[in-house]
Amino acid sequence: MNILSGVKIVEIAGIGPGPFCAMHLADLGAEVITVQRPDGRAGSLGPETCINRGKRAIALDLKSEEGREAVLRLVDGADALIEGMRPGVIERLGLGPQACRARNPRLVFGRMTGWGQSGPLAQMAAHDANYISLSGALWNASPAGQAPVTPFSVVGDIAGGALYLAIGILSGILNARSTGVGCVVDASVVDGSAHSLHLLLAAKARGLISEKRGRSIHDASPFYATYRCADGGYLTAGAIEPQFYRVMLAKLDLANDPDFERQWDRDRWPELKERLQAVFATRTRDEWEKVFEGSDACIAPVLSPEEAARHPHNVARETYFEREGFLQAVPSPRFDDRVCVPGPIPRHGQHTDEILAKLHGDEPESAWKSRV
Repeated sequence: MNILSGVKIVEIAGIGPGPFCAMHLADLGAEVITVQRPDGRAGSLGPETCINRGKRAIALDLKSEEGREAVLRLVDGADALIEGMRPGVIERLGLGPQACRARNPRLVFGRMTGWGQSGPLAQMAAHDANYISLSGALWNASPAGQAPVTPFSVVGDIAGGALYLAIGILSGILNARSTGVGCVVDASVVDGSAHSLHLLLAAKARGLISEKRGRSIHDASPFYATYRCADGGYLTAGAIEPQFYRVMLAKLDLANDPDFERQWDRDRWPELKERLQAVFATRTRDEWEKVFEGSDACIAPVLSPEEAARHPHNVARETYFEREGFLQAVPSPRFDDRVCVPGPIPRHGQHTDEILAKLHGDEPESAWKSRV
């Protein structure tokens, strides 16, 4: 299913959340042309990666007049452009919002940065962990007394960056189609990861999350925690609601233990957590998974991506697949119970001649090729 069929995106290739956003839109059926550097450099991942699946690739020198003109011609027929340079850089290349929207007033100009287009840190170099540490999103990412750790790029670059940029671009396109006027989308990882804290902020307002570490459900309670098993594997417990808490205790043969009757007695949480750890340490992760299988105990194994690809639930939903040397996940969400089929990974600059030929129309190939 190509739910975004007819949407045209130009991506100025970069690293991190911008390319992921472009891939996500391509996954859902948008036509995405990624403008790559002639030398093939695209950060540490390189240009031929699963982040570029489903895109068409053109190699252009944006410092040359011919390269800039080619991008502007692409912009003429595009719904949106994605760029992830530091504020002001793309303007110096002559491809900023003013230049592009002069060619196409309906264009949605999507800007993806860590700090945003303004503010005292806007020009500073940083990465995912830096952005989410400043936004407040990293604060709760560890047990009390331990250094916060976050999954690489997930919380900031993807959840706080790429997905917010995608929402902004699609919102801008909807507005442009009704008004005829595009807009500039200023998506920053700091803003997005801060906005994504609203469930946590709501829980904090209800007293479930404390400013003091070691007093909240996620970093202190025995029923919302991670436990080590006999084989060194881990399980997560998320039995917050009392009915799920009772199921968890029953499966652990602790239903009649008076020590566990008062679920929300915070003073007893450390002791009860130690007791549960001792219980979980008596069996392997897979053995416990069988114990809890099919129940509402809110227990799940902690899996690596490779293990997750083999889990029966993910196998049944065909969530993962391997192709072109990469383990990949299918596009999400699904529409009418159907999965969008992602396209192949393009070689560096694979579609350059094809795209340029279309841009130059009836002009002889020998003429435009001599200029690029």
